[in-house]
Amino acid sequence: MSIPRGGNSGGSTSLDLTPLLDGSNNSDDSDQETGNKSNGGSQLNSTSSVGSKELRISHRDREREEADAAIFFKKVGSAVFYGIASFMITVVNKTVLTSYHFPSFLFLSLGQLTASIVVLATGKRLRLVTYPPLQRNTFAKIFPLPLIFGFNMIFGLGGTKALSLPMFAALRRFSILMTMLLELKILGVRPTTAVQISVYAMIGGALIAASDDLSFNMQGYTYVMITNALTASNGVFVKKKLDTSEIGKYGLMFYNSLFMFVPALLLNYVTGDLQKAIEFGSWNDPAFVVQFLLSCVMGFILSYSTILCTQFNSALTTTIVGCLKNICVTYLGMFIGGDYVFSWLNCIGINISVLASLLYTYVTFRRKQAPDKQTHLPNSRGENV
Repeated sequence: MSIPRGGNSGGSTSLDLTPLLDGSNNSDDSDQETGNKSNGGSQLNSTSSVGSKELRISHRDREREEADAAIFFKKVGSAVFYGIASFMITVVNKTVLTSYHFPSFLFLSLGQLTASIVVLATGKRLRLVTYPPLQRNTFAKIFPLPLIFGFNMIFGLGGTKALSLPMFAALRRFSILMTMLLELKILGVRPTTAVQISVYAMIGGALIAASDDLSFNMQGYTYVMITNALTASNGVFVKKKLDTSEIGKYGLMFYNSLFMFVPALLLNYVTGDLQKAIEFGSWNDPAFVVQFLLSCVMGFILSYSTILCTQFNSALTTTIVGCLKNICVTYLGMFIGGDYVFSWLNCIGINISVLASLLYTYVTFRRKQAPDKQTHLPNSRGENV
């Protein structure tokens, strides 16, 4: 487009506006392109923000799954560890007290207390474990655990010595019922219907077995029932002290053994068991000495595994795992010790109790996994221990 300039027709000059108009059009196109780029950038930033948010959510879910897996591993691992320790000490104690005819289960309990004190004191000196120093109110903080712990050990060894292992294992299932009732009373934990049915079946099987026990021993039955009550109390109070006391699991183990050492020593002296143990004739037998020392050390390992299992699970789970190991003890005990007398009714009752123990294990661990799965839901809060 050109516009004429000046009035002289012979020397007219024209102004070409086409480049300017074209530039104006180009400017509009450039602005549109810039706008498009700006919109595209904001869309890209929005997409990037959404992607990073999804990555954070995915990372959080993965961390939660790893935490759940770690918690489940601790629960199962501590339960298996306790079961193995409980099985080993039962067999070793039976061998020492019955196969070698060691005269004093009280002296053996004193040896187990001594082993726990020495191991934990050495561990603290080497900085392998930590627990608070002894104070004036330490006993009050952990009471009544020392009494429960000490007498549980003593009467448990007494029952092991007096009864055959299959009957000892069957009668120990009464501790499950007692633990269930104490958890309801003290901790407010109410068992499900399936748990109650399995527990009652265990008790029924134990009663059937006891009704035809041809090697009946009233003293042994009394010791085991006292042990059942003490085991139930120990599990519940350990759980309570671990939740409310700053002493910790190593402190509970050490001070339980320390406070019960002198009473156990006096009891050995008054009953004459200390003299009987010193005069025992198999101290020169290396095999007996090794098993006696193994029993003492296993007493410490059992205490540690008991507290660990109770800490990561519950008092009732600790009790049932202790009875589950009796499945192996039950059948192995028919050949170890030589004091089991077979009868069909007794055998049927023992097997009913064993099957009910398996049912309880399935019901309990299936129930405990449910809250872990619920942690993936938006409204879930906390963890069910």
